[in-house]
Amino acid sequence: MPVQVPVGGEEAAIEVASVGEQRTFDFDIRDHLQLGHDLDCIDFDTAADVSGSKFVYLKRAAALLELALVNYAMQKVVSKGFIPMMTPDLVRESVLEKCGFQPRGTETQVYSVQDSPLCLTGTAEVPLGAMYMDKILAEEQLPIKMAGFGHCFRTEAGAGGSASRGLYRVHQFSKVEMFVVCTPEQSEALLEDLANLEKEMFTELGLHFKILDMPSGDLGAPAYRKYDIEAWMPGAQRYGEISSASNCTDYQSRRLNIRYRPKATDAADAAPNNDSKQKAKKVPTEFVHTLNATACAVPRMIVAILENFQQADGSVIIPEGLRPYMGNMSVITAP
Repeated sequence: MPVQVPVGGEEAAIEVASVGEQRTFDFDIRDHLQLGHDLDCIDFDTAADVSGSKFVYLKRAAALLELALVNYAMQKVVSKGFIPMMTPDLVRESVLEKCGFQPRGTETQVYSVQDSPLCLTGTAEVPLGAMYMDKILAEEQLPIKMAGFGHCFRTEAGAGGSASRGLYRVHQFSKVEMFVVCTPEQSEALLEDLANLEKEMFTELGLHFKILDMPSGDLGAPAYRKYDIEAWMPGAQRYGEISSASNCTDYQSRRLNIRYRPKATDAADAAPNNDSKQKAKKVPTEFVHTLNATACAVPRMIVAILENFQQADGSVIIPEGLRPYMGNMSVITAP
């Protein structure tokens, strides 16, 4: 993958990999909303009465599919050395700000609790990063790799249009998020590892997708470098983002005050004319680097699976990798 970050807006993104091919259909394609209605597994209408627009009930096979996706993703990342975590859904406003999010303002994506310093998180990245706030770690502890399951809440202020229909953009959803704390020397290689792990998972699930090296104008405040993964969504006849991986270098660690102390042997080698033990005591701390990546954003994965694996009779084939987590169910049919 290229090292230089592309300069420009979203149109300057560089495609660094493409996996699989667009499926050819010999019948009229249904989008996930039609499939969800016909299979009686996605209900926006009732959720709108209960909670408002952009909320959803997942029922029957869709509910099982969410649980299967979460379990598949968590088992996969744990097998790669990530520590499984269940994270708080409410965090302090100050923590959100330190992670690079804006909890206030007309365009905020954050839900705040009235008369409280707490906010609902939009990603498990926030509570995972804050675990090590105001701590000094030993270099030997790094990298620390965590995978958090959390519920995500987003106002989606300013979002609209056909590209945001249905499950693609909702106010509440589940996600498995990877988060890494490491030394500055480790972060570039770890970004590649995260992107490759995402690639491995989505390939196993049989999706057609592309990996984009995102340009400077499309990076959020914390990110120094970011890869987006966009899957083909036949119902919309376009690619849609299902995952990303970002290297935030020391943006978050400086605000969260997460440091590490280099190994004493490294300091002694750097100054051989000084007493090594005395020098080891004076080794200054440095800020860690942090990275985050999405293992599974459930709603968009459901969109991609329903639309890509639909059949002429309206049923949907379940990817083989998910079947063990769905009681070995192989196909979703109408009840």
